[in-house]
Amino acid sequence: MRLLQGQAFWDLFRQAERSAFHLETRDAYDVDDENPQLARFLEGHRDDDYAWFQPWLNLIRDATNRGVAVSRVRVVTVPLPDYHRWLLSITPENASAGEDIRYVTRHLAGELPRDDWWLYDDSTVAFNVVDAKGSGVGVAATDDPHIVAYCRSVRERLWEVATPYAEFAYGAEGIRTK
Repeated sequence: MRLLQGQAFWDLFRQAERSAFHLETRDAYDVDDENPQLARFLEGHRDDDYAWFQPWLNLIRDATNRGVAVSRVRVVTVPLPDYHRWLLSITPENASAGEDIRYVTRHLAGELPRDDWWLYDDSTVAFNVVDAKGSGVGVAATDDPHIVAYCRSVRERLWEVATPYAEFAYGAEGIRTK
């Protein structure tokens, strides 16, 4: 494992050639850039310009424009906690940047890893290291073939049962962002 500092995490997207997949398993995160937006959402306000989100969206757009398939599965508890209700409201921005985001309800997900991670080109795994509150404290990456194989198998299993964003948000489940 190697600890990534500064822009090294973002460089993994810039170096990806084929794919970048993210697994999210937590019901909430404590992210400095997101906290004010989440608070506004919970007060009934909608973002109007997403300026705070543009660096991320630009990174994803750059990757997808190069032909990198960027996807993620969010494992969620239903009813959705506030954080995931908010994420549903901003997910169209991710989708417009080229991400394919899908959802699996926790009761259907089966056994899950304890940590969230990104899998790049089926060869490198970058773990999101968080403290007990969900605040990011760093990223640890590895190309260990056993860890990579495990993460590939989790991705394949969850992708099979995952529901695409639009269907999850507006489909038969009746889940809404309000």
